[in-house]
Amino acid sequence: MRNLSSAVKLYKHYISINIRSMMQYKTSFFFSAMGQFLVSFHVFLGIFFMFKRFSAVDGFSYSEVLLCYSIVLLEFSLAEMFVRGFDTFSGMVRTGEFDRVLVRPRNEILQVLGSKFELTRIGRMLQAVVMFLYGIAKSGVAWTFPKILTVIFMLVGGTVVFSGLFIIYAALCFFTLDGLEFMNIFTDGAREFGKYPVGVYGEKMLLFATFFVPYALIQYYPLLFILGRRMAPFYILLPLAAFWFLIPALALWKFGVRHYTSSGS
Repeated sequence: MRNLSSAVKLYKHYISINIRSMMQYKTSFFFSAMGQFLVSFHVFLGIFFMFKRFSAVDGFSYSEVLLCYSIVLLEFSLAEMFVRGFDTFSGMVRTGEFDRVLVRPRNEILQVLGSKFELTRIGRMLQAVVMFLYGIAKSGVAWTFPKILTVIFMLVGGTVVFSGLFIIYAALCFFTLDGLEFMNIFTDGAREFGKYPVGVYGEKMLLFATFFVPYALIQYYPLLFILGRRMAPFYILLPLAAFWFLIPALALWKFGVRHYTSSGS
């Protein structure tokens, strides 16, 4: 318990250092956050113009799709904010910085987590919140405590799944010395495809997103419960079932650390 408390305290210290560093250049931070807000705005425009032409997509209305996409965008942004160190990990391996991480008397995962905290993602999160509030207002969902709990579980589970993907991306760098761009299919690509419920992409995609990379557990199935299309209580807990994805992600990371050979500087 003392070790956990010490780790949390250290991680908070890492975050504090990163925030103080960014606040040294407040104008730069403001424009970076605004840039993050605008970067994903084109996706919102794509959804808007799609529904100018069609009234529904596979039975989902405009407000329901916005509700869906805003949650995915918020999940992705939270993962990027807190787990950015793994997303930029290739630089640590390439320059030999990871050598210093290994000789320090702290867990290497905690140190990589603390190496980068991307507060500018708050701009993207703000857009997600705006879309979410609009979706709530227009979707006609009768909000109850189980549905509110489902949204909370979706955010937690989704952040975990995207964090797991960033960890896998980092683990592969042990063998390639650089990031593999195809992993963006599963991170940025999932954020883009997440603007519509996974089920609209067909049965094969739904199976992939249920049992391989569990996007459907953090998006599609709980969304059906929120919209009243599925009433079984276990749909509330499905986002937490996505935690299983951390097991292979961390196993691959540990395997990479054991086989890590310094690249020098």
